[in-house]
Amino acid sequence: MKNIKARFDYSKICVSLLRALPQKQKEVISRRFMLEGKKSEENKVRGETLESIGKSFKITRERVRQIERDGFSRLKPEARKYQKVFDYFYHYLKNKGGFQKEDILFTDLAGENLRGQIFFLLTLGEKFRRTVESKDFYPFWAINGNSLAFTKKTISLLSEKLKKAGKPVALKGITKFAALSPNVLLSYLEISKRIRQSPEGLWGLSDWPEINPKGVKDKAYLVFKKQQKPLHFTDVAKLIEQALPQTVHNELIKDQRFILVGRGIYALREWGYERGVVKDVILKILKEARKPLSKEEILGKTLQQRLVKENTVLLNLSNKKYFLRTPEGHYTVQEA
Repeated sequence: MKNIKARFDYSKICVSLLRALPQKQKEVISRRFMLEGKKSEENKVRGETLESIGKSFKITRERVRQIERDGFSRLKPEARKYQKVFDYFYHYLKNKGGFQKEDILFTDLAGENLRGQIFFLLTLGEKFRRTVESKDFYPFWAINGNSLAFTKKTISLLSEKLKKAGKPVALKGITKFAALSPNVLLSYLEISKRIRQSPEGLWGLSDWPEINPKGVKDKAYLVFKKQQKPLHFTDVAKLIEQALPQTVHNELIKDQRFILVGRGIYALREWGYERGVVKDVILKILKEARKPLSKEEILGKTLQQRLVKENTVLLNLSNKKYFLRTPEGHYTVQEA
């Protein structure tokens, strides 16, 4: 690709094409696509708006649109001289499955500095179509024959498969979800807002905290998932970095995903831990057993749920308001 890139001087091609236009058409198109001067800081793809150009010419935005349209009509015959450029664009997109996310396409074709020129040439090409950004998709370019309906259907299928998997998946793993080559599959994933890549290079749904963590709670969740063991909130704060320990403690105690299992120690609820203090844990154990249990049985089951000393469990068990010791030395729930 690098050798082909070097063969085309996109700036020179655009300047050559614009020579065929009357001055006003040339200026409108140059300003619309940033073909001359510095890049716009607000919009790296398109240049000035129709309204902005209209004000400078003291004409309506619709009149500017007409001038732009007339300019493109005049340019299309001239563009045939550069068919090799359009063929290159076509084969690039075909290799990507017929479409590519806009910013990746621009970078692949010409780097960061010639986005306006590539946008202009693609717009001028008869085989290419741009799909604007939407709730579900980033802006992308496609070969005219590529079906947007099929693209949406494929993204929907991949989303459902990922949802069923329930965890982030490597690109190689996603190839099992659809009969697509990794190269083409990557194009689908990159244009979708419903599917994103994690910092670790895995793919999943964009609302998963593993993929798109938001705030201290989600970052803490990722720490627990990685460590796979209960942690003190101060250790979580260190692993998150730039988070105050008290802030972490305050966030964890409010979030249903985390269970306080010891003095300042948290674990994930999905690991099988239940909410509540030690007394609540013992009550649940006895109610589920539906029979009196020995002290040793209660200790064993409680210490699976809480990282506390045995004496703490025994102290709670001696609370006659909630627990009754049978003549055999076993314990049951005190009846109301």
